[in-house]
Amino acid sequence: MSEYVLETKNLGISFGGLKAAQDVNLKIKKNEIYGLIGPNGAGKTTVFNMLTGVYQPTTGTFYLNGEELRGLSQEAINHKGIARTFQNIRLFNNMTVIRNVMVGLHNLPEFKCNPLTTVLRLPGYYRAERAMRQEAKKLLEIFGLLEDRNNFAFNLPYGKQRKLEIARALATRPKLLLLDEPAAGMNPHETEELMQTIRFIRDNFDMTVLLIEHDMSLVTGVCDNVTVLNFGTTLAEGKTEDALSNPEVIRAYLGDDE
Repeated sequence: MSEYVLETKNLGISFGGLKAAQDVNLKIKKNEIYGLIGPNGAGKTTVFNMLTGVYQPTTGTFYLNGEELRGLSQEAINHKGIARTFQNIRLFNNMTVIRNVMVGLHNLPEFKCNPLTTVLRLPGYYRAERAMRQEAKKLLEIFGLLEDRNNFAFNLPYGKQRKLEIARALATRPKLLLLDEPAAGMNPHETEELMQTIRFIRDNFDMTVLLIEHDMSLVTGVCDNVTVLNFGTTLAEGKTEDALSNPEVIRAYLGDDE
């Protein structure tokens, strides 16, 4: 077993002649909260898309607990243990809150039914449905969403929609949770709640978290270490405070006055 939950080696991708990301080398240990930060267009979401199978890397590779995942499909990577949320919330808006979480549970072995049982609605189907509903309730209670379980997802306020998306991702029981700008659109109070939620997930779900974020108060509040990208390449990495005080990083964010 590798000492790193996630390790990338010279990970990169080109679109035509454009190198969207190159030579990205991440080493993230178990239970770490790790930040992937940088200005707009730095290549952060591109890295997430490679790690989740949306894009196939053109150079390098990546490992989850020592197992190489390059070349696998999105579904296969999720089954191996990587789950994500998105910068733009992607919920099933016309489904109830509890059904959104149950979607994440469907592929777990203990809730699977054979096709015949499902089509004919045999007793095994209803047993699985009840078990999934109970499991979904536990997750919703953790995130303060239990009373909203029968509401449609689109009726939730923004902060609760974020929590629901995270709960659905956790329902797949990942080893690594990727959060793409989870504080986007949140007010300071919601951001503070989100920080507490991320720490809670790490501590109570035995979780490793990699997040993209522009809100530096959240990054400094929860991230143990960060990698800073700029134009698809690594500008700095290491302890959060050290990386953010790097003159090159400050220049990338604020621009050069000269």
